[in-house]
Amino acid sequence: MAAGASPAQRQDHSTDHHDDHPELDVLPEWPRETIAVLVTTDPGPHAIPVSWPVRAGDRQILLSLKFDRGSLARLRERPQVALLILGGGNVALCARGTARVIAEQMPDAADYVAVRIDVEAIDDHRQSAFAVAGGIQRTVLDPAELHALEGRVNTLRAWADGQN
Repeated sequence: MAAGASPAQRQDHSTDHHDDHPELDVLPEWPRETIAVLVTTDPGPHAIPVSWPVRAGDRQILLSLKFDRGSLARLRERPQVALLILGGGNVALCARGTARVIAEQMPDAADYVAVRIDVEAIDDHRQSAFAVAGGIQRTVLDPAELHALEGRVNTLRAWADGQN
Protein backbone atom coordinates (compact mmCIF):
# COMPACT_ATOMS: atom_id res chain seq x y z
CA MET A 1 0.00 0.00 0.00
CA ALA A 2 1.38 3.42 -0.88
CA ALA A 3 2.43 5.59 2.06
CA GLY A 4 0.11 8.39 0.91
CA ALA A 5 -2.99 6.23 0.63
CA SER A 6 -6.18 7.68 2.04
CA PRO A 7 -7.90 6.02 5.04
CA ALA A 8 -10.57 4.67 2.68
CA GLN A 9 -7.90 3.07 0.51
CA ARG A 10 -6.14 1.58 3.56
CA GLN A 11 -9.36 0.17 5.01
CA ASP A 12 -9.47 -3.62 5.33
CA HIS A 13 -12.44 -4.79 3.29
CA SER A 14 -12.16 -8.43 4.36
CA THR A 15 -15.30 -8.06 6.54
CA ASP A 16 -17.46 -6.37 3.91
CA HIS A 17 -19.30 -9.61 3.16
CA HIS A 18 -22.91 -9.72 4.34
CA ASP A 19 -22.35 -12.87 6.39
CA ASP A 20 -19.58 -11.16 8.36
CA HIS A 21 -21.51 -7.99 9.19
CA PRO A 22 -22.74 -7.77 12.79
CA GLU A 23 -26.50 -7.93 13.15
CA LEU A 24 -28.87 -7.34 16.04
CA ASP A 25 -31.59 -9.83 16.94
CA VAL A 26 -34.07 -7.12 17.96
CA LEU A 27 -34.50 -3.42 17.39
CA PRO A 28 -33.18 -1.27 20.22
CA GLU A 29 -35.14 1.63 21.70
CA TRP A 30 -34.37 5.08 20.28
CA PRO A 31 -35.40 8.61 21.31
CA ARG A 32 -38.83 9.79 20.12
CA GLU A 33 -37.44 12.74 18.14
CA THR A 34 -35.14 10.56 16.04
CA ILE A 35 -34.84 11.41 12.36
CA ALA A 36 -34.19 8.36 10.19
CA VAL A 37 -33.32 7.94 6.53
CA LEU A 38 -35.66 5.79 4.40
CA VAL A 39 -34.11 4.19 1.32
CA THR A 40 -36.35 3.00 -1.51
CA THR A 41 -35.43 1.86 -5.02
CA ASP A 42 -36.61 2.31 -8.60
CA PRO A 43 -34.23 0.33 -9.23
CA GLY A 44 -31.58 2.81 -8.03
CA PRO A 45 -31.61 3.96 -4.41
CA HIS A 46 -33.46 7.07 -3.19
CA ALA A 47 -33.02 8.32 0.38
CA ILE A 48 -35.25 10.72 2.32
CA PRO A 49 -35.37 11.84 5.95
CA VAL A 50 -38.39 10.64 7.92
CA SER A 51 -39.41 12.12 11.25
CA TRP A 52 -39.89 10.13 14.42
CA PRO A 53 -40.15 6.48 13.34
CA VAL A 54 -41.90 4.32 15.92
CA ARG A 55 -40.49 1.04 17.20
CA ALA A 56 -43.51 -1.31 17.03
CA GLY A 57 -41.90 -4.44 18.40
CA ASP A 58 -38.69 -6.38 18.15
CA ARG A 59 -38.79 -6.39 14.34
CA GLN A 60 -41.38 -3.83 13.22
CA ILE A 61 -41.24 -0.10 12.63
CA LEU A 62 -44.12 2.27 11.89
CA LEU A 63 -43.79 5.62 10.16
CA SER A 64 -45.93 8.19 8.42
CA LEU A 65 -45.32 9.38 4.87
CA LYS A 66 -47.05 12.16 3.01
CA PHE A 67 -49.37 10.64 0.39
CA ASP A 68 -47.69 12.41 -2.56
CA ARG A 69 -44.08 11.40 -1.80
CA GLY A 70 -42.10 9.63 -4.48
CA SER A 71 -40.77 7.28 -1.81
CA LEU A 72 -44.29 6.08 -1.10
CA ALA A 73 -44.86 5.31 -4.78
CA ARG A 74 -41.52 3.48 -4.94
CA LEU A 75 -42.16 1.33 -1.88
CA ARG A 76 -45.56 0.35 -3.28
CA GLU A 77 -43.78 -0.91 -6.41
CA ARG A 78 -40.71 -2.34 -4.67
CA PRO A 79 -41.47 -2.94 -0.98
CA GLN A 80 -37.89 -3.90 -0.03
CA VAL A 81 -36.57 -0.89 1.91
CA ALA A 82 -33.85 0.11 4.32
CA LEU A 83 -34.22 2.50 7.24
CA LEU A 84 -31.04 4.03 8.64
CA ILE A 85 -31.43 5.11 12.26
CA LEU A 86 -28.76 7.17 14.03
CA GLY A 87 -30.09 8.16 17.43
CA GLY A 88 -29.07 9.26 20.86
CA GLY A 89 -27.98 6.55 23.24
CA ASN A 90 -25.59 5.16 20.62
CA VAL A 91 -28.21 3.78 18.26
CA ALA A 92 -26.62 3.16 14.86
CA LEU A 93 -28.39 0.63 12.68
CA CYS A 94 -29.88 -0.10 9.32
CA ALA A 95 -33.16 -2.01 9.41
CA ARG A 96 -33.80 -3.83 6.14
CA GLY A 97 -37.13 -5.37 5.30
CA THR A 98 -40.49 -5.16 3.58
CA ALA A 99 -42.67 -2.07 3.80
CA ARG A 100 -46.40 -1.87 3.27
CA VAL A 101 -49.09 0.71 3.77
CA ILE A 102 -51.29 -0.17 6.74
CA ALA A 103 -53.57 2.90 6.56
CA GLU A 104 -54.23 4.97 3.44
CA GLN A 105 -55.21 7.92 5.64
CA MET A 106 -54.14 8.58 9.18
CA PRO A 107 -56.71 9.89 11.67
CA ASP A 108 -56.63 13.70 11.69
CA ALA A 109 -53.96 13.63 8.95
CA ALA A 110 -55.68 12.75 5.68
CA ASP A 111 -52.59 13.68 3.64
CA TYR A 112 -50.44 11.06 5.43
CA VAL A 113 -50.38 7.28 5.14
CA ALA A 114 -49.11 4.87 7.78
CA VAL A 115 -46.38 2.43 6.74
CA ARG A 116 -45.17 -0.67 8.55
CA ILE A 117 -41.72 -2.09 7.94
CA ASP A 118 -41.41 -5.79 8.75
CA VAL A 119 -37.71 -5.97 9.55
CA GLU A 120 -35.80 -8.94 8.19
CA ALA A 121 -32.27 -7.85 9.13
CA ILE A 122 -30.86 -5.29 11.55
CA ASP A 123 -27.33 -4.23 10.65
CA ASP A 124 -25.46 -3.01 13.74
CA HIS A 125 -23.35 0.02 12.82
CA ARG A 126 -22.07 0.91 16.28
CA GLN A 127 -18.31 1.22 16.54
CA SER A 128 -16.02 0.88 19.52
CA ALA A 129 -14.19 4.12 18.65
CA PHE A 130 -17.34 6.28 18.30
CA ALA A 131 -20.74 6.69 19.96
CA VAL A 132 -23.79 8.35 18.46
CA ALA A 133 -24.64 11.02 21.03
CA GLY A 134 -27.55 12.82 19.44
CA GLY A 135 -28.24 11.55 15.95
CA ILE A 136 -29.67 13.71 13.19
CA GLN A 137 -31.32 16.85 14.57
CA ARG A 138 -34.06 19.03 13.06
CA THR A 139 -35.77 22.09 14.45
CA VAL A 140 -39.47 22.35 13.62
CA LEU A 141 -40.12 25.94 12.57
CA ASP A 142 -43.91 25.64 12.27
CA PRO A 143 -45.73 24.94 15.57
CA ALA A 144 -48.75 23.59 13.67
CA GLU A 145 -46.53 21.05 11.89
CA LEU A 146 -44.99 19.99 15.19
CA HIS A 147 -48.48 19.45 16.63
CA ALA A 148 -49.48 17.44 13.53
CA LEU A 149 -46.31 15.32 13.75
CA GLU A 150 -46.95 14.65 17.45
CA GLY A 151 -50.49 13.55 16.60
CA ARG A 152 -49.32 11.16 13.88
CA VAL A 153 -46.67 9.66 16.13
CA ASN A 154 -49.14 9.27 19.00
CA THR A 155 -51.44 7.37 16.62
CA LEU A 156 -48.57 5.12 15.46
CA ARG A 157 -47.54 4.48 19.08
CA ALA A 158 -51.10 3.55 20.01
CA TRP A 159 -51.23 1.14 17.06
CA ALA A 160 -47.85 -0.31 18.05
CA ASP A 161 -49.01 -0.77 21.65
CA GLY A 162 -52.16 -2.50 20.37
CA GLN A 163 -50.06 -5.02 18.40
CA ASN A 164 -47.90 -6.02 21.36
